[in-house]
Amino acid sequence: MSTTGQVIKCKAAVAWVPGKPLSIEDVEVAPPKAHEVRIKVVAAGVSHTDWEYLNQTGSGTKLRRFPLVLGREAAGIVESVGPEVTDFSPGDNVIPLFLPQCGDCVQCRGPKRNQCRKNWANAQVGVLADGTSRISFEGQQVYQYLGVSSFCQYTVVTDICLAKLRSDAPLDKVCLLGWDVATGYGAAANVCKVEKDSLCAVFGLGAVGLAAVMGCRAAKAKMIIAVDSNADKFAKARMLGATDCVVYTEPIGQVLVNMTDGGVDYALECDGSPDVMSAALESTTDGWGTCVIVGETETEAMSVTVEKLLMGRTLKGTYFGDWHSMEEVPRLVDDYMNKLKLDEFVDRNLPLDQINTAFESMKSEDSIHTVIHLWEETPGCCTK
Repeated sequence: MSTTGQVIKCKAAVAWVPGKPLSIEDVEVAPPKAHEVRIKVVAAGVSHTDWEYLNQTGSGTKLRRFPLVLGREAAGIVESVGPEVTDFSPGDNVIPLFLPQCGDCVQCRGPKRNQCRKNWANAQVGVLADGTSRISFEGQQVYQYLGVSSFCQYTVVTDICLAKLRSDAPLDKVCLLGWDVATGYGAAANVCKVEKDSLCAVFGLGAVGLAAVMGCRAAKAKMIIAVDSNADKFAKARMLGATDCVVYTEPIGQVLVNMTDGGVDYALECDGSPDVMSAALESTTDGWGTCVIVGETETEAMSVTVEKLLMGRTLKGTYFGDWHSMEEVPRLVDDYMNKLKLDEFVDRNLPLDQINTAFESMKSEDSIHTVIHLWEETPGCCTK
C-alpha cells in the first residue's frame, strides 16, 4: 500500500535530554511539504559530532533543543516528494546533506567554496523551512538535528539538502560521504590543495583525519605524518597512506619541525582541540606553510602567535571539505565506485536498537566508524 501523503509510523533513536542514552521509540513522520523529500533511511554513520551534541553541557556550547533525533550522515531511498520538487522521484538513491546548495545565493554561485545559508538558521535549531519538524512522538514535536535526523527509519529533508546517487551505489558504504570522509578528503584536496612531493601532517586519526591522510596520499605527497595520542590507530593510518606515525606529546609542533628540517608544507588539524590546533600551526614551515582547521570546537579558542603568520604561513578553516554538496557528493560516490576507499573506515555494523553501543565505543576511542543499519533486512547488518 502506498504511503504517499500519509503519516508514517517507524522507529527512531530519540535523545530526550543531553548526556543520556538514546531511546528507541515509535515516532510519526509527516508527509513532505513544498520543496521537501521524505526518504527511507537505509544506513547512517555515527559521527563524533553526534556524540558531542548528545553530551553538550558546557557554557559556550551551542545547545540544541530536545527531544532530538541525531544523525547527519546517511544514505537512503526517496519514498515520496512534496509539491514543487522537480529533481527527485520515488526510488532514487540519495544522501541527505546538512549543508544546502540552493544554487541562487552568492555563496552557491561562487566557484571557490560552498557556504550556502538557505534555511540555515532553522536547521541549527532543529526545524525545517516552515519552523517545524516532521518528526513527532505522541503529538510532541521531536527536533531534527541540522535538518536531517538520520537515526530515524524515515526522515524529511528540503530538496536543496539532498544528493542523487547512481542506482548501483552501496548505501551502507556511501553514507560516509555525507560528512566525515568527505570532510577530511576535501580538506586535503580542495582546501590545502596538497601538491606532489609535499610534506604533510594530519592531527587526529578519527574518520575525518584518516580521510585527510587518504587525500594527501591521493595527491602524492612525499611525507604524510599521522599524529594521535592513541597509537592503536596507526595501523589504519599507514594502510590509508601515512608514511610516519607520531604519538602526540608536547611540544608536538617542534617535534614535527625537527623531523622535517623546518616544518611541513601542509598541516591538517582534525582533532577539535584548541591545543592541537595551535600545535598544527606551529608544525608548519616558514614562508609558505598552510594550516587548515578541520576539527570542530565551540567552547574554546586556539592560541595564535602573530609572528607565525607574519613569517608567511596561512591559517584557514573548512566546513564539509569545501565541497559544493548537491553537485559534488555524487561525484565522490563515482570515485568510490572506481578507486576511493570507504570500506576501510567501517569497523562496526550495528542495528538501530544497538546505537548506544556505537556511542559507547566512540567515547572509549576503540572504534573508527560505526554504520547503523536501520532495517533488519539490510545486507551486512550486525556483522563486524
